[in-house]
Amino acid sequence: MNPRIQPAERLSSVTEYYFSRKLKQIAALNAAGADIVSLGIGGPDMPPPQAAIDAAVACLERSDTHSYQMTVGRPELRVAFAQWYSRWYGVEGLDPDKNILPLIGSKEGVLNISMAFINPGDGVLVPNPGYPTYTSASRLAGAEIFTYELSEKTDWYPDFEALERMPLDRIKLMWVNYPHMPTGTPAKKEVFRKLVDFGRRHGILIVNDNPYSFILNDEPLSILQVEGATDVAMELNSLSKCLNMAGWRVGMLIGAPEYIGWVLRVKSNIDSGQPRCIMEGAVAALQSGKDWYDGVNAAYASRQAIARKIMDALGCQCRPGQQGLFLWGRIPDDKASAEAYADEILEKARVFVTPGFIFGSQGDRYIRISLCAPENKLNEALNRIQTCL
Repeated sequence: MNPRIQPAERLSSVTEYYFSRKLKQIAALNAAGADIVSLGIGGPDMPPPQAAIDAAVACLERSDTHSYQMTVGRPELRVAFAQWYSRWYGVEGLDPDKNILPLIGSKEGVLNISMAFINPGDGVLVPNPGYPTYTSASRLAGAEIFTYELSEKTDWYPDFEALERMPLDRIKLMWVNYPHMPTGTPAKKEVFRKLVDFGRRHGILIVNDNPYSFILNDEPLSILQVEGATDVAMELNSLSKCLNMAGWRVGMLIGAPEYIGWVLRVKSNIDSGQPRCIMEGAVAALQSGKDWYDGVNAAYASRQAIARKIMDALGCQCRPGQQGLFLWGRIPDDKASAEAYADEILEKARVFVTPGFIFGSQGDRYIRISLCAPENKLNEALNRIQTCL
């Protein structure tokens, strides 16, 4: 390597994603015959709606569907998103041409939003614990990170009194995520109202990342249900979790037209839109009725019951009422750390669980179990842990 060729300084502020590194280790162990049961990643293992598959296949077979698409997506997809928000969240009046921007998954949106709103040195509020991409994307944009701590003492909701004591004149954007990953804490209308009020009073953009609102939940909520929310709030959403379409990479950003336009300036210089067949499949998926969501949730409820038995076998304490694709549990007091305990479980029981430290210091005493594994795999993990630990 030529010593004069060096990476950009911004790379010094981020590392390779934890799961990228850990999955390479697990692949090596499996290649050596370890047969690891992986309960780490939250990637749905069940298929998407059949109507989505049929629509995408039919589109692929046509000769006129393989060219570049618009960055703003197909009009029918934006209309379907608006109708989906009206039907399930009760958010009315979204203009498909002004309030909605399709995304190649909401993870892409986190970086695009950061690039559109953050100047180097601007402050960004990031939850601790929280999705690591909020921090890494903010750092890539040159932001100064201010973490706001979530804990069991506040039921994993923001401490608004503590927020008011932060240097708010330096903060431009706040990342929020309810239902919360990794803790499974449900969304609450009152919390959303407080967040909108907080953003309005201090001129801070509130971005709610909302991919888990249908999972183990009969009442999906959106921050956009709060009156006047679009003045200071945007919402990311995704078909990855609720419609089992993680690999399709279909997400959306909802917000005020001017805010959407700023993000579009970034996005249009980075990608050329999603494949048309993916978008047509997404339109079909968005028409799914209550029976679809009930079926998905029945499967996750059964899996969560087994995951709770795993947590019990590990001596971990879990709060009731968790939503989303994971179960979050506090490790026993005699364990040195979540990372050490997760490594012990991997070594002795050949089961991979996620240590909470990767989500921030407030996760140091917690582990997370994914529900994205069939019941036979969850039962196998339970049997191994009961036998080996």
